[in-house]
Amino acid sequence: MQHMTLETLEKTGNGAPGSLAANATHLVIIDDRILMRDCLVRCLQAMDPALVIYPFSSLRAWQDAGLQIGEPPLVMAFRSSRKTADEEMQRDIAALAKVDNPPSMVVVSDAEDFESILGALELGARGYIPTSVTLEVAFGALGLVKAGGVFVPASSVVQQRPATYSPARTEAPELPFTSRQVAVAKALREGKANKIIAYELNMCESTVKVHVRNIMKKLKARNRTEVAYKISTLYSHAQL
Repeated sequence: MQHMTLETLEKTGNGAPGSLAANATHLVIIDDRILMRDCLVRCLQAMDPALVIYPFSSLRAWQDAGLQIGEPPLVMAFRSSRKTADEEMQRDIAALAKVDNPPSMVVVSDAEDFESILGALELGARGYIPTSVTLEVAFGALGLVKAGGVFVPASSVVQQRPATYSPARTEAPELPFTSRQVAVAKALREGKANKIIAYELNMCESTVKVHVRNIMKKLKARNRTEVAYKISTLYSHAQL
């Protein structure tokens, strides 16, 4: 049986060719539960033998180790059930997001509410994986983030609608977008990265960025996740 590696996912995902160097993928796993951490390491290495995994109990422990990896690694960080450890992790994620050439952070958590997901992304995480997903989904999420995308669980975003939301409104608002913006908005809702959108829509990546900014402005959204959320809730009737 052929292994589906993160490199393969990157090169085949969404029909776009890979653009990162085909070097070994370095993955840092952060979890203060030793048994869970060791089990995940073994499972991921069984799925992708090319993975080079560094397990640590905390982000601080990883930073203190001073590993010389080369390019910034993927970091899969499990939120701790202990309040002090969780608060420390959130501070460290925010600090790492501000460094030059930061690592791609993916947060793993038992929480699936929209506020927790949005909070992690606002700190600088590139992905949010709830523990209710399968190992295959988590592995695919890592591949998406490695390729430059952002992963959030669509079911959690759609289900967390504001209390004032009324699905029975008689006059649903129309999409305030041009035809090209509709195509970009559809790709954003699917969690695709700018370079993949540009490839699929035959645009320059700079043009995609302009469309994304205009879409965010029209929806009054602060980030790409809010764009996906607002389109799914306010414009669920639209044929995207």
